[in-house]
Amino acid sequence: MLPKKGIVFPNGEILGPFPRAVAYALKSELGSTHQAVKTIRKWTGAGERTVKNWLAGTSGPSGEHMVDLIRHSDHVLTVLLTMAGRQHICAAQKLVDARNKLAETVEQIDALMEEGTR
Repeated sequence: MLPKKGIVFPNGEILGPFPRAVAYALKSELGSTHQAVKTIRKWTGAGERTVKNWLAGTSGPSGEHMVDLIRHSDHVLTVLLTMAGRQHICAAQKLVDARNKLAETVEQIDALMEEGTR
C-alpha cells in the first residue's frame, strides 16, 4: 500500500529501462541506505553486491528475485504494472482498499452508536 502522503509513480515511458525502474521503486520505499540493502537481502536472499546493483539501477533482479520483491513491496509491484501498461489494476486495488476502510469505519460508527443508546 502506498503511503498516505502519496508517492506518484511516473508512467511507464518515464520510468526508463527495467533496472532503473526497479531501483526507483526500491529507493522510493526503502531509501538507499545500508539498512535498505539488508532489508532487500532479507526479502530475496540475494547477495549484497547484487542488491547494491539493483539499487544503483545497473542491473535488475531475475524472475525469482522479482517475485520475492513483489511479495514484499507494493512499490515494486506498482512500477512493474505501470511498465506493463496495467495501471488500472493498481487503481482497482486502491478502490477495494478504500471500500474496505470505509466498511470498517461504518462498523465502528455503528458500534459507537449502539453503546451510546444503552
